[in-house]
Amino acid sequence: MKTLALFVVLLAGAMLVYAGQDLPPFGDSTTDMYQNRVTQRYIAGTEVESGVPNMVTALLANYRGYDTLGETTVIFTAGVAVMLLLRRRET
Repeated sequence: MKTLALFVVLLAGAMLVYAGQDLPPFGDSTTDMYQNRVTQRYIAGTEVESGVPNMVTALLANYRGYDTLGETTVIFTAGVAVMLLLRRRET
C-alpha cells in the first residue's frame, strides 16, 4: 500500500513539474496576463473609483468584497469547529 501511495505522489509531482514548464518566468511583466483589458482597467481605475491609494486594499474591499467576506466566514467557521472539537469536557 505504501508503494502505491509513493507512486501516486511521484506521478502527481511529475505532472506538476511538467505543467510548470509552460508558466512564464517569475516577475516577468511583459507576459500576456498583464496586457489584457481587465487588468489594465483595474490598474488604471482603482484609485479613482475607490479613493484608496493602495491597490491591493481597494481590490479586496471594493471589487472582491463578497469573496473576501465568504473566505473570512469559512475561516471563522473552521476555527469555531476546531475549538468545539478540541475543548475539554468535564466528566
